[in-house]
Amino acid sequence: MTDEPITATLLISCRDQKGLVAAVSDFLYRNNGNIIHADQHTDQEEGVFLQRVEWELEGFDVAREEIEATFKPIALRFGMEWALHFSDYQPSVALFVSKLPHCLYDLLGRWRMGELRGTVPLVISNHDDHREIAESYGITFHSLPVTDNKAQQENVALKLLQEWDIDTVVLARYMQILSPEFVARYPNRLINIHHSFLPAFAGARPYHQAHERGVKIIGATAHYVTPELDQGPIIQQDVAGVSHRDSVNDLVRKGRDLEKIVLARAVDLHLRNRILVYGNKTVVFD
Repeated sequence: MTDEPITATLLISCRDQKGLVAAVSDFLYRNNGNIIHADQHTDQEEGVFLQRVEWELEGFDVAREEIEATFKPIALRFGMEWALHFSDYQPSVALFVSKLPHCLYDLLGRWRMGELRGTVPLVISNHDDHREIAESYGITFHSLPVTDNKAQQENVALKLLQEWDIDTVVLARYMQILSPEFVARYPNRLINIHHSFLPAFAGARPYHQAHERGVKIIGATAHYVTPELDQGPIIQQDVAGVSHRDSVNDLVRKGRDLEKIVLARAVDLHLRNRILVYGNKTVVFD
């Protein structure tokens, strides 16, 4: 960690109503809180208020372990859904990967350079191909092949996640559909990346299908995983232009570059507590 001050962050969502901003601001003001980031959004169609506020712990009159109990009456008064996070907490991340290693390489490189908050103690794959990559970073690697008994494979993976006290699971091009039971264990803590052609060009060889159709734009989408395949709340997206001069290999290369960047952005935002999920949407306070 750097010498940056330790901060506390509140993530709040509730029915839009009068006095919300004033109540949170007054809580921090009365307790000598120095706010370093505050942002809010009201979804007019849904009538939902969302807020992120971050303040320095140094000089705050409420002890760290008492903040939750002190804020709780305000949350109850407004019917808030809320979470409290501290910047010195290092979330534990597990990476799942199949055959393609580009997102794995990228995330591990960023983590090694200190660009991602948290620790990465575990890599799980349904193949043994990338054991050397993980172990070169000092990370435990487990190969869990998918057999006819996929539930058994998932149970082993869940046991490993529990043993390593994993907070967040990142599907870094993990080409397996997770069961609803698995997904339910990590609500809004399971991040996936895929190309943005969906629902067009579903299935195998999407870039070949796109090339055959002469597409002019390709993209990537990072989202939280829900039981509905590739339908979870979107965190980040990006696009790149292509033309008739681009071969299938060009599309694949550009697509993988987008996948790396978009996934890294999504993981970074999640680990820095910059995302609020409501319904099947997100608000990203960056």
